[in-house]
Amino acid sequence: MGIRDLLDPAVDLAAIIDVVPNAIVMVDREGRIVLVNSQAESLFGYARNELLGEPVEMLVPFALRGAHPHHRAAFERSPKSRPMGAGRDLYGLRKDGSAIPLEIGLSPIRTESGIYFVSAIVDLTERKRLEARFRATVESAPTAMVMIDQAGTIVLANAELTALFGYTRDELLGRKIEILVPNRFRHAHPGLRTQYFGERVARRMGEGRDLFGIRKDGTEFPVEIGLNPIGTDEGMFVLGAIVDLTERTHQAQALRAANEALEHSNIELQRFAYVASHDLQSPMRTIAGFVELLGSRYGEQLDAQARDWIQRAVHATKHLQAMVRDLLEYSRVDANPRPFVRVALDEVFDETVAMLRAAIDESRATVVREGNLPVVEGDRSQLAQLLLNLVGNAIKYHGEEPPRVSMSGGKVDGEWRFAVADNGIGIDPRSHEKIFEIFRRLHTKEYPGTGIGLAAARRIVQCHGGRIWVESAPGRGSTFYFTLKSDPEGGQLGHGIHA
Repeated sequence: MGIRDLLDPAVDLAAIIDVVPNAIVMVDREGRIVLVNSQAESLFGYARNELLGEPVEMLVPFALRGAHPHHRAAFERSPKSRPMGAGRDLYGLRKDGSAIPLEIGLSPIRTESGIYFVSAIVDLTERKRLEARFRATVESAPTAMVMIDQAGTIVLANAELTALFGYTRDELLGRKIEILVPNRFRHAHPGLRTQYFGERVARRMGEGRDLFGIRKDGTEFPVEIGLNPIGTDEGMFVLGAIVDLTERTHQAQALRAANEALEHSNIELQRFAYVASHDLQSPMRTIAGFVELLGSRYGEQLDAQARDWIQRAVHATKHLQAMVRDLLEYSRVDANPRPFVRVALDEVFDETVAMLRAAIDESRATVVREGNLPVVEGDRSQLAQLLLNLVGNAIKYHGEEPPRVSMSGGKVDGEWRFAVADNGIGIDPRSHEKIFEIFRRLHTKEYPGTGIGLAAARRIVQCHGGRIWVESAPGRGSTFYFTLKSDPEGGQLGHGIHA
């Protein structure tokens, strides 16, 4: 009985074999080809009549032909369906002499006339090309990369990984990934691997906790790991990208230490400024008092030059007193922090207007609050100082027209934003940042001041978690904006006021 006798006579065996998408080659016990399909013809480049009756070794590369009969005989002694050449690369030989990578599945078929062997052959050329491209990509990556299978076995490691951990590639391939995990974490790692293979989502490994690797020499170092699942015909794999955080950690530690040192230095400097400015108040008052007393008692006995000197001394002493007073206010912003309370800015604005009444009347200024201002969380005295500085500056730096100052506020992007606008002399855009620096004054003669007010305003706003800036141009007035954190329970108090 031949192979055709196994089927119904009405069934065309050749037609069945030809519709199979893989190349099919059937051989007898002597290894001679007895059946091929059109896919096999296309794959190997032979016509069917060139293959039938020929030894199957004609499709095996020359270097492997000598051992092939031995492999056939071994399969015949234990004939069962299985992949051929499991664990090693297989190649076929085309008619034109080119070798092609293959995957072969073997199945025995028993008939009354003997046993036959059917090979289902898959061309791996495209897969090998993609694998080579993938390996080249991984190998050339600037980051250490490693691939493991579901058992946690390392199947791929690039040069960056071997350099980072100090192993050769041969020392890693086939080993468990735990070889790169510090001993104190190894017992838990297999469970984490199993959990990740169940999730199969790309993510950073160990989010929320510190991760470490261990080199061949036993040294540990901090790492960041990104995981990506890769599904293949051979099963699920995971590709890990590993970044050495040693330098980043050292930089973060150095930055943290520098920030702590700077903070400590700032605190000491603030305390010194507070103590120094406070202790200078008394001698400055004494000097100013004696100079004024000298001028009033002996002024008529002195010539014009001496009276001018006394006047200059009085002016300089008062200016120095104002600078010491402002410096004291500036140092108090950080030196004596107080718990935040609910502050009605309407009330603070009204108090500011009352405190500036003399300057308002003298300059014939109009100071208005546009609408209601919110209740915010903050240090009431500091917020009062902030408004006093901003509104006071708006009155001071006016042009020929009487000053007009308005304050408004509302919620913008989840925070309170306030604006203090004036019709004054304006500020050159090139100086918008400089004016917030301590002792930085743009007008040293025309307008009195110490150059501390806006620096203190910025510190107050920063202490309240906000920011401050100005929009202005010469001759067009200025608008100072500042923000404060929003109080979700804040309310509205008071009514508009004009002065």
